[in-house]
Amino acid sequence: MRKKLALALTGAATLFALTACGGGTAVAPSATATLDPAAPTVVKVGASPIPHAQILEYIDENLAAKNGIDLDITEIDDYQTPNIALADGTLDANFFQTEAYLADQMATKGYKFEHGPGVHIEPLTAFSTKFKEVADVTEGSLVVLNNDPVNQLRGLRVLESAGLLSGLVDGDSALSVQDDAAKNPKKLKFQEVNSEQVPKFYQEDPTVGIAVVNGNYIVQAKLDPKEILFQEEAENNPNANFLTWRAGEQTAAIAKLDELLRSDEVREYVKTTWKDGSVLPAF
Repeated sequence: MRKKLALALTGAATLFALTACGGGTAVAPSATATLDPAAPTVVKVGASPIPHAQILEYIDENLAAKNGIDLDITEIDDYQTPNIALADGTLDANFFQTEAYLADQMATKGYKFEHGPGVHIEPLTAFSTKFKEVADVTEGSLVVLNNDPVNQLRGLRVLESAGLLSGLVDGDSALSVQDDAAKNPKKLKFQEVNSEQVPKFYQEDPTVGIAVVNGNYIVQAKLDPKEILFQEEAENNPNANFLTWRAGEQTAAIAKLDELLRSDEVREYVKTTWKDGSVLPAF
């Protein structure tokens, strides 16, 4: 099953999500229970639509049943709802985030989660319709990028690798860099928006010179690879995406799903489905 979910991120929903992490002691289900293909165990997983939900759907259609699990896949477009829904018990696991992002979420919101090894990498990419080469970028150009601190710094480092910024340090942000002549010699201007909105601004706002886009939204928005200005290196990239679950609650079904996500079949599926390199196996 594959469906959509969009939870409110303010008011009661947010309060419930934050308080759900404390109070009471969860009884961890057994991670060694036997899975029965004749009566598959349902695993509720939240995931970004592309490529995460697609990978999960491939598993559900080809690998899950014979391994004793049945995936109930929920597509979630933003980067906040999956952890809220995992914390409050709506989901058993989620599949959308990186180590740095998860660490920040756990530190700032009190989540108690665990995760498996990396499954795939989506290289962060700078797009432009105004400039063919990095050398063509003009002084004062507008750059639109993510507003969450982890992905924003990652995006700034992409620009640094391209030679547009210099001397970045951990903790830097668009705000701290914009008026720093040493770090921002081209005096780039930054506009911060939600990750899922970056492609929309890039496609609809003619004042945008560069957009730094997360890999899953590149595919989802069907951005033109001919407009790639610079792309994050995939080799030795620490930003792999993985399966996440509540601490102490890795059931046998979740453990099996984590194993299947890093199977030879999934590796081949990723390689053959995204031949353009927008999604790469991390194992």
